[in-house]
Amino acid sequence: MTAIAFPPSNQLRAITLVLLAVFMFACQDAIGKYLFASYPVPFVQAVRYGVNLVLMLLIFVPRLGTGFMRTKRWPMASLRGLALALGSLTGGLALRVMPLAETNSILYLAPLALLFLARPLLGERVKWFGWVATAIGFAGLLFIARPGSNLSPVGLFYAFLCLITAVVYPLLSRLLSKTESTETLMFYVALTGSVYYFAQLPWTVPQTLPSLPHFGLMLALGVISLIGHGLFTAAYARAPVSLLAPFTYAHIAWATLLGWLVFRQVPDSVTFIGIGLVGVAGVGNAVMNHLSSRVALVGVEPKEI
Repeated sequence: MTAIAFPPSNQLRAITLVLLAVFMFACQDAIGKYLFASYPVPFVQAVRYGVNLVLMLLIFVPRLGTGFMRTKRWPMASLRGLALALGSLTGGLALRVMPLAETNSILYLAPLALLFLARPLLGERVKWFGWVATAIGFAGLLFIARPGSNLSPVGLFYAFLCLITAVVYPLLSRLLSKTESTETLMFYVALTGSVYYFAQLPWTVPQTLPSLPHFGLMLALGVISLIGHGLFTAAYARAPVSLLAPFTYAHIAWATLLGWLVFRQVPDSVTFIGIGLVGVAGVGNAVMNHLSSRVALVGVEPKEI
């Protein structure tokens, strides 16, 4: 297979774009956590997905027409969108009672969890360092979710449910990326999420409607989500997946920083060790993959809640 050439200048821009993208996702998590304390998670997500869908139509239709809305694999595309919608729900419920750093660290175990499914479902060979990284990441999880960590059992339950969706989502992304455009996949995510959450509005609209500042923050969630995905997509058009994957783990660092600045939540020393192990495992696995392969055939998207 012919290697794809990525100029060094483009690679530097791509790394910058990825760091900005995961910062946007961390901001989205922080805003969501703040709003989830006052409003039902499905209601907030309905506004977010609705804004995301409207903006996407305003941007894509004038440029691409309506062709990007059509797919021959709509059941799988819809299932992928439903996986993210459920991840947004369970992730939001986890964030209501858990700090940003711990929640995101658990979710970033998804790339390592994918290794167990890579061979049976995707036919991909898992290299030795992948198994080592998985063991290190699992050890980090034990440090984070250990007895006596003072993390909410309910929050951990929802975080692990969200982790399952974070495994299903990229699996379906890999299968669909062979035949579907990025715009089509983004559209089905926004459409499926909007349908799922708007159907729940009769039961989730709060008795007291959001104040203007709070409603503005809900609108901002949709805008930030679209910007984050746009930056992420632009980055992966300029550099190989294997080069950029390690930098997506900056999401954990951003989440830790925002958790401290906004919510005054600082992980204890043992939890910091666990977060560090998860980060080292993920970054190490991504770096080794980059060094061992000249062309990346598959990638891992950062998990957004």
